[in-house]
Amino acid sequence: MKITILTNKDLASCVALNYLVPALLEHELTVFLSSRVGKSSKLSPGLKELKFYEQELFNDIVFPLIDNQASNDSELLTFNGVAALIGKPVNVLNAINTHEFDQFQQSQPDLVLSIRYGVILKEAAIAVPALGVINLHSGLLPNYKGVMATFRAMLNGDKEIGTTLHFIDDEGIDTGGIIGTTAMQLNSDKSYLWHVLELYRSGCELMLDSVRSIANSGRVECNKQGEEGNYYSFPSATELAEFNEIGAKLVDTDEILEIVKRFQTR
Repeated sequence: MKITILTNKDLASCVALNYLVPALLEHELTVFLSSRVGKSSKLSPGLKELKFYEQELFNDIVFPLIDNQASNDSELLTFNGVAALIGKPVNVLNAINTHEFDQFQQSQPDLVLSIRYGVILKEAAIAVPALGVINLHSGLLPNYKGVMATFRAMLNGDKEIGTTLHFIDDEGIDTGGIIGTTAMQLNSDKSYLWHVLELYRSGCELMLDSVRSIANSGRVECNKQGEEGNYYSFPSATELAEFNEIGAKLVDTDEILEIVKRFQTR
């Protein structure tokens, strides 16, 4: 089966690829990256700091240093390491609905897997894979549609957070039929970013189970979403201040150092 993975050029996406790609090597894989999620020009200082840790620190500093090592037997692979594993480049593809549509179409996917991809797919792109487009959303639908769903759950005082695996069958955001969900208990000592990374362990396993089902039978069961739910955009400065006031944090430098070690040669 030909599988195209659409994801983002950030830390969480790279970690998710490490959970997915080694288990999918029996298939022909193509990976495309968006370079951002949403418009970042007007981000508040707190979100700019998060962006630095999610993207710039790893893409511009950590990953190039690791890629220049003579050998690497680390727990986690960089994007270049993933490219070497699948035997083809991992390319940025931001204009999937317009002038880069042909590049996406030429990957000839039977199935598309989406995680954190920063572009809303239009009808033509959705129609390309005969077996559909499956998205892993880091929030429990339909209550937490949109971006930074885990942040919203933490801000709302939820004791449990989770992921939702669902089909993308139209241009709506996080509205497609739900295949399944995963859940984990909130750890008040850990950061928002730590929780997102942890969610992808079970979320990616759920995605792999669905791929196996589709490979074996050509289908996977799903349940239609209702019309209820909430859609969230990026948090405002006021909401970020409220997040800090309840003792929560977006990132923790000690946690970042532990993640860096997972990419380093053992």
